[in-house]
Amino acid sequence: MIRNRIDVITLGCSKNLVDSEKLMKQLETLGFTVCHNPDKVSGEMVVINTCGFIGDAKEESVNMILEVCELKARRRIRKVYVMGCLSQRFFEELNDEIPEVDRYFGKFNWNELVEEVKQLRRADGQTTDCQASDKCLRLQRVLTTPSHYAYVKIGEGCNRLCAYCAIPIITGHHVSRPMEEILDEVRWLTGQGVKEIQLIAQDLTYYGLDLYHRPGIAELTEKIADIPGVEWLRLHYAYPTGFPYDLLRVMREHPNVCNYLDIALQHISNPVLKRMRRHITSQETYDLLATIRHEVPGIFLRTTLMVGFPGETDEDFEQMKAFVREARFERMGAFAYSEEEGTYAAEHYADDVSDDVKQQRLDELMAIQQEIADEVSQSMIGNTVRVVIDREEGDYYVGRTEYDSPEVDPEVLIDRRKNNLTTGEFYNVLITDADEFDLYAKPI
Repeated sequence: MIRNRIDVITLGCSKNLVDSEKLMKQLETLGFTVCHNPDKVSGEMVVINTCGFIGDAKEESVNMILEVCELKARRRIRKVYVMGCLSQRFFEELNDEIPEVDRYFGKFNWNELVEEVKQLRRADGQTTDCQASDKCLRLQRVLTTPSHYAYVKIGEGCNRLCAYCAIPIITGHHVSRPMEEILDEVRWLTGQGVKEIQLIAQDLTYYGLDLYHRPGIAELTEKIADIPGVEWLRLHYAYPTGFPYDLLRVMREHPNVCNYLDIALQHISNPVLKRMRRHITSQETYDLLATIRHEVPGIFLRTTLMVGFPGETDEDFEQMKAFVREARFERMGAFAYSEEEGTYAAEHYADDVSDDVKQQRLDELMAIQQEIADEVSQSMIGNTVRVVIDREEGDYYVGRTEYDSPEVDPEVLIDRRKNNLTTGEFYNVLITDADEFDLYAKPI
């Protein structure tokens, strides 16, 4: 046990990661050494930032809590704190079932965790003087990503109320951050050397409606793109219904706004979309995709689709297969429906598609997408593209194009033995080859 060290473990999405980074900054101001996702837990205190989105994520979070509590029982840890989505949703149940945790916090009150640690430090006779202003602590954080890119969260919550989704139950209604606060944060990040901004929210396209009574994502994107030092700006988690088309002009006119859009569509069959409460039709979806591709030539689209939603028939699934073949998403993920307690679907629909059928459909859909992804990669051979180098790994520099988000999309491998490149810098490269997962390139 290392005194005055706190280990922070983050599970789940990049939105959780931002919360952990801001928490870590505040803990540092109290005089602690803070370690994120350590290979070995060694701190006197451990904070677990949990995910509660789907069954597998909840299981991972619970297992991590139990594992750390076992270390506490062996006196390897002094205090265990839990925060995030799982404890937000199942606060009472966790308190009853895993009382070994010293205290649970939700997703929005983790500042109380800082006060708890501050009181503990005072009880130990140590000072907790913090010179940072409240504004600085709102904007600053300890970056856990490579120093050249960072995630910027522009809002919390969701107003869409899709039938299958527990996120509104956990996070509540959409709440946008003030635009100037976001811009100040981006300016601070670029001042720290960050060059690529990953803009995130549960629903980017809803941004501003609550604060400004109008869609604000296009204006915000344009203002961020104009900040000196922003080399790339990437947009994650758009929603198709009520899509703000003025965003497409901004993407087209600003070269530092990546030609990349992450927009989860979930399905294409009208009966399934209606039961999902997506408030969009099959034809409207096709029309949206056609408009996006027309307005932003060369854009790469990432989407997520769901198989096995209650009532999904063979015909519904065949429509989805045809949709994937026709839409030709450059990046696509898929998952099988999992009933989440408290959701509209759990309360109103029987989970009537068997697990075997769900898995078969998932495998079929991803096999179609794999062929498309391979063709997309092969089509890039011979092209010159701009890449950022994320890291060194074995014999390669590992980079990404503007069409690739960290950790989820293909990477570009460049031979280290023949080149001398710098992590965090941008280079023009020639794509020379491609395999199932990655591209290979050489600098121009």
